[in-house]
Amino acid sequence: MRADRLLSLLMLLQTRGTLTARALAVELEVTERTIYRDVTALSASGVPVYTERGPGGGIALVEDYRTNLTGLNADEVRALFMLSIPAPLDQLGVGDELRMALLKLSAALPVSRRADESTARQKIHLDAAGWFQPEEPTPHLKTIQSALWSNRQLDITYRSDFSADVAMVIAPYGLVAKTNTWYLVGAREDHVRVLRISRIRQASLRVESFERPAMFDLPGFWKTWCDEFESNRPQFPVTLRVSPTLAQILSENRPETLTSPPAIEPDGWQTITLSFESLEAARTRILGYGGAAEVIAPLSLRLSLMDFARQTLSRYS
Repeated sequence: MRADRLLSLLMLLQTRGTLTARALAVELEVTERTIYRDVTALSASGVPVYTERGPGGGIALVEDYRTNLTGLNADEVRALFMLSIPAPLDQLGVGDELRMALLKLSAALPVSRRADESTARQKIHLDAAGWFQPEEPTPHLKTIQSALWSNRQLDITYRSDFSADVAMVIAPYGLVAKTNTWYLVGAREDHVRVLRISRIRQASLRVESFERPAMFDLPGFWKTWCDEFESNRPQFPVTLRVSPTLAQILSENRPETLTSPPAIEPDGWQTITLSFESLEAARTRILGYGGAAEVIAPLSLRLSLMDFARQTLSRYS
């Protein structure tokens, strides 16, 4: 909308000072001709904006055209502008609105606080994305979000772990983004469930509305659910005899898997117990340790590793 663009143009000029038409066009994703038309519109509405020709020129506001945001100290300004726009908010379609809000705050800062903002942006950067975790597809996120705001039920088709697609009616209570993964928290037949958004194959709004429980607390529910999920994960303990080098690597990089203090031998080798989710997960990980690890127990894993080793040796013989 043009009104939004005019406001963005005004905030950019107030925040950054003199800018060329080209720079503004790139920032606002329009043509330079559109920028000049917008400048004319701002001027006609009483905004003291002007253009300077020649080297070093550009578009600017008169120097005393400022609104001040008072009451923020240096630490508060730095904390505020450490904020970045996380990918989940962009996926919800509110990233641009948050950027505009921060731009308005920046434009309203006294000149004495502008340096604090710049320092925070250049010295602290928050990257919430995990390594090697591609963004999951969320084609139905907008539909679910619409149901949330309107308190309407959803017809969804969900892909579960071990069965065919399941059709269900859900009363959506909230959306949760954990790193790059979205989850829907909602009620199905009076039982609150957590569904992974990327597994929702179809989603459509129903005519029926619902009343969200007044006492339902989404952050509190999510914390409890995560705690229970982690405590109920399958446990497959493995006793290993590992080399000194591998023992150090494990203690530094995977301390959460060590379930008991190590027994250290005179030559530095250690007997430790690690926890995995399954025999298959343990086998995959331990094969990568090569000769630096020997499985003591369970016997089933030891025999499986011996079989894999024989197969590998046969392949390369």
